[in-house]
Amino acid sequence: MRIVTDLTEARRLLTRRPGMELITGLAGHAAPQAAETVERIVADVRERGDAAVREHAKRIDSVTLDDLEVPAPEWDAAAERVPTALADALAAAAERIRAFHHASMPSSWRDEAMGWGERVVPLERVGIYVPGGNYASSVLMDAIPAKVAGVGEVVVCTPNPTDALLAAAKIAGVDRLFAIGGAQAIAAMAFGTESVPRVDKVCGAGNLYVTLAKRAVYGETDIDGLYGPTETLIIVDESADPALAAADLLAQAEHDAMASPILIALSQGVAERVAAQVEAQVGSLERVAIAAGAVERQGVAAVVSSIEEAVELANAYAPEHVCLLVENAETAAAGVRNAGGVFVGENSPEVLGDYAAGPSHTMPTAGTARFASYLGVRHFLRFMPVVALDGGTVHRLGPTAAAIARAEGLTAHARAVERRLEGETRSAP
Repeated sequence: MRIVTDLTEARRLLTRRPGMELITGLAGHAAPQAAETVERIVADVRERGDAAVREHAKRIDSVTLDDLEVPAPEWDAAAERVPTALADALAAAAERIRAFHHASMPSSWRDEAMGWGERVVPLERVGIYVPGGNYASSVLMDAIPAKVAGVGEVVVCTPNPTDALLAAAKIAGVDRLFAIGGAQAIAAMAFGTESVPRVDKVCGAGNLYVTLAKRAVYGETDIDGLYGPTETLIIVDESADPALAAADLLAQAEHDAMASPILIALSQGVAERVAAQVEAQVGSLERVAIAAGAVERQGVAAVVSSIEEAVELANAYAPEHVCLLVENAETAAAGVRNAGGVFVGENSPEVLGDYAAGPSHTMPTAGTARFASYLGVRHFLRFMPVVALDGGTVHRLGPTAAAIARAEGLTAHARAVERRLEGETRSAP
């Protein structure tokens, strides 16, 4: 892991963001070809529906799909095959995830005196994409907030679903599940096919082709965001356990060769100790090549002089995860503005966030945490203002509205108000 002691150089290294290149489709010489391929797939699925989905599944993944949908009895059978310990773990995680999203649920409100209010309305149907077919945790993390929000129908698309994933779908309350992957799955949910219903919003992470497909269908349907490789930034001081900090970095590094394990240390000594632990631990991992590659290519250990400087650098980077292994972690957390999620103290490792802490693990990456939020109930809600004024309020507000309308040259707007004022004048005693 590269140790950097110059703050300007550290900022430069962190803001070059290879992940941003991925989610904008500009990574490497193959990206233009990938974008063209996705455009063809999306257009084909829109035009030919199920037939196109089957053909692309056969061509890309060598999978023959007779029935696109996995029927509910197969979910039940899969759930019976899942080991008891795993089934219990999925149920326990789901309970905590559900409780968190219930706690964060906004509500409608109305102020009769002011003549205004806001209605909170759930989307009717959403689609969840789960990559690889084996991320049962992603089904829980993405589908449960949708159901808590009151979404009428939750549709999941994932290739080659495992027993654990099907069990998770049942626990999460998923309504329908299709064994479809890739860009063709995103297009099927966005436009609808003979088998796959059209959704109001497509959510979930995936590879470059899935991400490009989400970008291509936006406008036809909503999307939750564009996700790149995972990022974890850990701030440590002398109180931190170097072995735990290294373990947390490697937990994210093993996700993907493009993952970004970032360390900000308040002394060179602690940076060196954590880096030594990373080197000592990585060799024992099953995914050693992936984790070691991520550390080698994207891993950075920046040395700063104060916790304020560390938090400032973290905000500039705006990562998916910020983890605080420092004294007075709560105080430091108050200064973190730009992050998908904040993990406060040694007892709050990001790994627990991946599975069971409660908030969704689907979080903004590649600097989008500057303006985007984790996947929660608000992604599945619409907020409609309600205006219900009485005659007195119209009389008070009318001249204001008419004056602005006439200044903008919109005479009909002004007259629509003035007619009401004239009516009130005629009816006044």
